[in-house]
Amino acid sequence: MGSSDEERDGVRLSNLDTPLFDGAAATKRDLVDYLDAVRDAILPELTGRPLSVIRVLRGQAPFMQKNTPKYTPDWVRTVSVWAESSKREVSYALCDDRRTLLWFANQRAVEFHPTLVRADDWQHPTYLVLDIDPPEGAAFSLAARAAQLIRSVLTDAGLTGVAKTSGAKGLHVFVPVDTSAPAEDVAAATRAIAARAERLDPDLATTAYIREDRGGKVFLDSTRSGGATVVAAYSPRVRPGAPVSFPVPWDQLDAVSPGDFTVHTAPGLLAGGDPWAAAMPEPQRIGEDLLEEGRAIPVARVAAMHEGKRRARARGD
Repeated sequence: MGSSDEERDGVRLSNLDTPLFDGAAATKRDLVDYLDAVRDAILPELTGRPLSVIRVLRGQAPFMQKNTPKYTPDWVRTVSVWAESSKREVSYALCDDRRTLLWFANQRAVEFHPTLVRADDWQHPTYLVLDIDPPEGAAFSLAARAAQLIRSVLTDAGLTGVAKTSGAKGLHVFVPVDTSAPAEDVAAATRAIAARAERLDPDLATTAYIREDRGGKVFLDSTRSGGATVVAAYSPRVRPGAPVSFPVPWDQLDAVSPGDFTVHTAPGLLAGGDPWAAAMPEPQRIGEDLLEEGRAIPVARVAAMHEGKRRARARGD
């Protein structure tokens, strides 16, 4: 092996000194070292959950990989899931240990997107998630303000959530939920929380799914539910500077920016700990009032599809 190759935990690592991607300010070695350094924190977020990754191969655009490639080692655990959209079985990896994490790093998997459900229980998401997406070019402080709206709604509903940067320009609020609510109920409650937050400050936040209808406001995305994936806490992102999704206490949201947390800085901030797990409350039961309100709110993607068709007809397309 050359100086750019080595082996860890039985995984041969190659071309470590090549740039990770344009603008990353990081090498493949930096990715491997980062994921290895935070493995005790990121693996609990991935274990037992069907995993999609975004890989960046040299000379290619980033792409999402769901189906495990044919050359996947037999020691990588997988689970087969029927994909209704593509009418085929998809073999998802389960990243349950250091060896698998290192193998993914060697495959130049930069982003890790686990499902909100575990592979052994597809009917019950373990988290309710709000994705807070500020408009293009807006200050991160707008996302922080919108997150506090979500927090206020949660408190009024008797729920507790935790926040993390998405690693891009927004925030994710995670609420651990118990198995009393099936996926469609968790989705309904998510819609209700977003709607209530929008009503608290309609000049700041919107639930409008169609981008042109948002009017420069922060989008409260309530569609991350069921079999959806959300980038894991501590996952790097394919963004300039190689930022990572990182937990932030509620009272510090105004004092940080997404660029504070990168593959270079995050391990030192963790100092061997796991603030995401430390802040995460026990799974909670969703109240009936949230469920009732949410069931009456149309599913955003479906409503947007119908509205798009209606507008096309109105334009005579």
